[in-house]
Amino acid sequence: MKINEKMKVRTVAGENIVIMPDGSGSDMTKVIALNPSALLLYNTLQGRDFSLQEAAEVLADEYHIAGTQALSDAKAWLGDMQRNGLLLG
Repeated sequence: MKINEKMKVRTVAGENIVIMPDGSGSDMTKVIALNPSALLLYNTLQGRDFSLQEAAEVLADEYHIAGTQALSDAKAWLGDMQRNGLLLG
């Protein structure tokens, strides 16, 4: 899978967010806030194909957590990313 490169993270009022136009021609947007862990994964994995295991390794290395916890957290992040249309493939 890969992060949709059309989406860019911006920092607004101290919050890291992704702003997504809805594409319907109406003036609607979707704003997604990223917590520090989500931002770490986003920044580390953007621009290349990656796996669930690679995402878990990023978390385990950064936060010194057990592999099972990192895998669970990475799955949750990927689920959120997919639901919000931020992943390709």
